[in-house]
Amino acid sequence: MQTPRQLFTGGPVFTSDPEQPWAQAVVVEDGLIAFVGSADEARINAGPGATVVDVSGGIVLPGFVDAHAHLMMTGDSLLKAQLRRAGDIGAIRELLQEWAAANPLAPRILGMGWLYSALPGGLPNKQLLDDLFADRPVYLEANDFHATWVNSAALDELGITNDTPDPIGGRIVRDEATGEATGHLLENASVTMVWPLLARVDDATRDGYVAAAITAYNEAGVTTAVDMALDRHMLASMARLAEGDELTVRIIGHVLIHRSGVTADELQQVVAASGLASEYASDVLRVTGIKIIVDGTIDGCTAAMINPYANGTTADAIWDLEALVPVVTAADAAGLQVALHAIGDQAVRTAIDAIEAATATNGTSGRRHRIEHLEYVDEADVVRLAALGITASMQPVHVDPATLSNWLDMLGDARADRGFAWQEFLAAGTTLAFGTDTPTAPHLPLHNMYIAATRRSPSDPTLAPHRPDFVVALPEAIVHGTRDAAWASFAEDRIGMLRAGLAADLIVLDGNPFVSGDASLLDIGIVLTMAGGRIVHPRSQR
Repeated sequence: MQTPRQLFTGGPVFTSDPEQPWAQAVVVEDGLIAFVGSADEARINAGPGATVVDVSGGIVLPGFVDAHAHLMMTGDSLLKAQLRRAGDIGAIRELLQEWAAANPLAPRILGMGWLYSALPGGLPNKQLLDDLFADRPVYLEANDFHATWVNSAALDELGITNDTPDPIGGRIVRDEATGEATGHLLENASVTMVWPLLARVDDATRDGYVAAAITAYNEAGVTTAVDMALDRHMLASMARLAEGDELTVRIIGHVLIHRSGVTADELQQVVAASGLASEYASDVLRVTGIKIIVDGTIDGCTAAMINPYANGTTADAIWDLEALVPVVTAADAAGLQVALHAIGDQAVRTAIDAIEAATATNGTSGRRHRIEHLEYVDEADVVRLAALGITASMQPVHVDPATLSNWLDMLGDARADRGFAWQEFLAAGTTLAFGTDTPTAPHLPLHNMYIAATRRSPSDPTLAPHRPDFVVALPEAIVHGTRDAAWASFAEDRIGMLRAGLAADLIVLDGNPFVSGDASLLDIGIVLTMAGGRIVHPRSQR
């Protein structure tokens, strides 16, 4: 049965559509956009029985497409102690004690978001936690989610001793003098040892994590999320929400391929991912490819760099080229998109080389393979992305000056001055897709757009911006977070723009940042979020 048309009018419409960037009104019918254009024509198109939504001087935008996110981890993280704003060890300890008191029955102390710059000497240590929680295991995810800080009780629970070997692609940090495990678990030591333990929850708990993330996205104006670390359990949770009509954010998924060191096993993971892509192919839940974490992070000195860090250390990639090429080639041959986490310049070069080798072997093109993060890239490699059709998937929120000091210190030279070089990629002709990488950073798209347009911090706009000449003007930033993010996932024929025939995924703001300025993005609110023609925020209007 057809539903009455809805007419959005009373304020400007920014469409992200290059053929018609601005309009005065939008008409929605049966989950689709029926008309975009002038207010007078829209009234005629809507007809006498239409429901009128007066945006009252606000602005209508396409729903944001978060090009890199982790939904279940986001929902899970919302329930943990929030440490991102803790500036020193005293604040961290106080927040953990508050969380422990508020969750007396929780068997473990759980937190997320700690910064290296907040710790004595810049490194976590179990002794900083043991006096507070001698018997309760403590698991604290770093701000970048590439390390876990644990206490002695957690090391015991994990079965980690001073003699436990490092997993491939990971490191159990040890005291240089004694060889004792310090409680700092890097990369695959965290992924393969901590994550499986904490993931031992029932289906109802998993579903609750996803539901919490969905609600947060509805309220923030995100209508599509590209999830970059899915597995079968996560997909099953999302499918259950879809069956209950509660999956009010479209999910485009990439299945995480784990580095095992055995090529046959890694290739079998690609086969399994291809099966999941066939199984999950609906309009609201679709698997398009795989995700591979090639290296770590600059903050933790685990990103693979061509030259050493300022402290003299180096880091090997989690996946070297010899291991990476067979997996990327198999995925490319299977028609899967490949998303490669690569932060350091050596890892980015390896990722480009692997994609180049795979497409040459298979004779393929147009797969829209992606590299995620690209925080520091050698100038010689910037131009290679566009030539190979590789999307630069980047997250403005990662250049927030409030969390950048350790990143700058670890590079410590001219490399730091070329970080997050969005304008270099654009000048080379590369498509730029913006996301947040939530929960490694806040999921709020308006704050993400603020950072993109200013290179300043939402939490402290007085901090000096890092390379302000790299900013992306607000209209273009929104396009990178809507149309280009949709294109990067082969979804441009369905979402990402306000154009007749596309899905009615749109948001209404209570102000107009194009008039009031970039700073107003920090105060403007989301009045309404519509996904597929359905109002999902505020919930009272559902």
